[in-house]
Amino acid sequence: MFKHILVPLDGSKLAEAPLYAALYFAQIMGARVTLIHTIEKDAPHEIHGERHLTGEQEARKYLQEVTTRVFPPQIQVEVHVHGKEIEDVARSIAEHTEELGADLIVMCTHGRGGLRGFMYGRIAQQVSGLSIAPILLIHPGTSTGFTCKRLLTPLDGNPDHEEGLRIATDLAGLCGAKIHLIMAVHTFTTLSGESAATAKMLPGTTRAILDLVEKDAEKYLLKSIESLQTRGISVSASVERGEPVSVIVECLKKTGADMIVMATHGKTGMDAFWSGSTTPNLSSRVTVPLLLVPVRVKKE
Repeated sequence: MFKHILVPLDGSKLAEAPLYAALYFAQIMGARVTLIHTIEKDAPHEIHGERHLTGEQEARKYLQEVTTRVFPPQIQVEVHVHGKEIEDVARSIAEHTEELGADLIVMCTHGRGGLRGFMYGRIAQQVSGLSIAPILLIHPGTSTGFTCKRLLTPLDGNPDHEEGLRIATDLAGLCGAKIHLIMAVHTFTTLSGESAATAKMLPGTTRAILDLVEKDAEKYLLKSIESLQTRGISVSASVERGEPVSVIVECLKKTGADMIVMATHGKTGMDAFWSGSTTPNLSSRVTVPLLLVPVRVKKE
């Protein structure tokens, strides 16, 4: 599955939260790990009350110390420091992902800007739009006990967005995890934009259409369940009515899932699935790891 994991670090303890997810996947997949730091132009000397890596030698020493402290000798770990100062951190991460041949980025969601940021609306969103590799976002409060036993996978019925389901299925097979598939169908009151305007003019028709969408979603999930069960995957599914992010958050609570795996277009504004705000809003409301799988639009 994943063969090369890239972990960007800035020197702070908060940014180290992804290390244990990287270790977990490296152990079960036999993947190698690259710890990377990019020297940021005009970087502060402190971040979160701790030192911030501003020099190449200091950064290399820190990455080597992390390697010794976190990873057992049998895990292949490399360190990479981009010594030339840069302003566009997100682009640097994406370019290094391609240059180094990494197929998974594991990064933290903390701070307020630059490598000292990683707030989803900034660095992680930008990396998602630039990188061809999946991105696993880890909340800074995550403990060292990373697990992957219950996966929640949101779907929208679009075959182009099933890459997230494929990744979730592969993970479930490797980790012995259960998958819960969730599809959200709007109610009359949760529609927005042009759909909301149309609903006000045609309330009866809109409600009937939403009911049909719900039935189609149930059929779609039934087929998905049958397909996964033939592969020996433990799977359950549900269709819920309401605003998508709220539906996913409530389903997360009910299922006790320890990771969300979903596809994203990775466009600016995260124009994914149901609305342009679904992914960043979800990231801000959950603390479990969020694995974003990029959807690449096929050229005609």
